Amino acid sequence: MSNQTQTPILTLTLNPALDMASDVAEIIPGHKLRCSDPQLDPGGGGINVSRAIKSLGGDSLALVAIGGLTGDRLAGLIRAEGVTFLSILGPGETRQSLTVNEVSTGKQFRFMLPGPVWGEAERARVFTLLRATARPGGLSVISGSQPPGVPVDFPAQLAASMPDSRVVLDTSGAALTEAVRHPIPGLEVLRMDGEEGEALAGHPLETREATADFAQSLVRNGVAKQVIIARGADGNVLADMDHRIFAKAAKVKVKSTVGAGDSFVAAFVLALARGQSNDEALALGSAAASAAVMSDATQLCRPEDVMRLLPECAVSRV
Repeated sequence: MSNQTQTPILTLTLNPALDMASDVAEIIPGHKLRCSDPQLDPGGGGINVSRAIKSLGGDSLALVAIGGLTGDRLAGLIRAEGVTFLSILGPGETRQSLTVNEVSTGKQFRFMLPGPVWGEAERARVFTLLRATARPGGLSVISGSQPPGVPVDFPAQLAASMPDSRVVLDTSGAALTEAVRHPIPGLEVLRMDGEEGEALAGHPLETREATADFAQSLVRNGVAKQVIIARGADGNVLADMDHRIFAKAAKVKVKSTVGAGDSFVAAFVLALARGQSNDEALALGSAAASAAVMSDATQLCRPEDVMRLLPECAVSRV
């Protein structure tokens, strides 16, 4: 997938992590567990989106909050992947996360450490940098968990500091709930997974139609111009004010679901940045998510897999 003309893409990662992935024969309480050499990767929603955009032949600028010696290691890993990034001085020490695969059962255990607590100074630095870097008409991706210490409406404050940018929000927990209860003015895209959608809806979303109904209800309530809800191995639903579409997930052998959502967002946003239709963007996103689950824990989608799986990710009306 060669470089094509695209509008600028900015990604924002405020709570990144140095991701470590390792294997162990068996997880037994109280024992010393001898792990394999860890695979190290730069982690965090926005970083992963920028990594996947790069692998798909696109360009982005990643804004990443970095602190301490772990932050230095993280920056080195981002640099090694050739992703263009700007550091925001974050507080304390950048966090780490650990994914351990139990070889005997194939189970995966994910340990996520909390990030350092943010204060007023760090928040001010982010707004300054966003105002300087967000491009009018460009796409800005706010992705991943929000750092400890920021207010629950922080994504809304971030979006407000980029008034001429098309903002894509992919977050979770209290920040997602807040974005639904108190809509962010002008939000372009809100993405969530199926479990998050069901929690917000207050009932199961068992069919594609139920998922589309809920997604479109959010659009009509002014939550975002487009709402995307992932349905896991089934595929992805997108609704706007007038349309509801579904892109199938490709049938693949699942190795790890880590990074599937970030790969989806990367491909979807890159397609929009290249001027492609919502149908094309949703299909490419579904193919990228399907490709990502075929790879090891910290690996994202491979472009050759994405293009091979794309014909399977047919788009239909819901």
